[in-house]
Amino acid sequence: MKSGRPTGSGNVRIIGGRWRGTRLPVADAQGLRPTSDRARETLFNWLQPMLPGARVLDLFAGSGALGLESLSRGASKAILVERDPSLCASLRATASRLQGGDAATVLQSDALAFLRSHVGEPFDIAFVDPPFAEGLWDGVLAALPTAMAAGAWLYVESTPQRNIEPGEGWLPHREGHTRDARHALYRRAG
Repeated sequence: MKSGRPTGSGNVRIIGGRWRGTRLPVADAQGLRPTSDRARETLFNWLQPMLPGARVLDLFAGSGALGLESLSRGASKAILVERDPSLCASLRATASRLQGGDAATVLQSDALAFLRSHVGEPFDIAFVDPPFAEGLWDGVLAALPTAMAAGAWLYVESTPQRNIEPGEGWLPHREGHTRDARHALYRRAG
């Protein structure tokens, strides 16, 4: 959910499901760049058949738009991982005001540290959209498979100039581009 371009304070909206139209605050934080409405709408059209009952992991959660949109559209639970304490506080406040928002667990943690220490049920869907300027894809994508279910889905967002591939065991499913980002959805083999 982030790139090197600051957005300024504002909000984004949940675009579908039971919380449709709900505004999510977007802080003026370094590197925070929520996935555009157009890209999220396309992504969730791709994912809609897989969302009911899914366990979702939103790494680099930022505004929470991807994880909360998943819950709004039928996912059973979402873990939103964010290292910035003020963004975590905002995510917790947002989840607490949503009916059924207790299905969202907000964890203040580094994404790689979370993946290395994760035990428990594997995730069905993961969103990997780190701050673009920090180049965190490689480490996170290498650590991700142990937290994912067989047949899981993976969304990766990167700059249009970088062709980030999740590595062996992930099959490309769909891809799109905007002026600011490349959006790719993969399915785990097996």
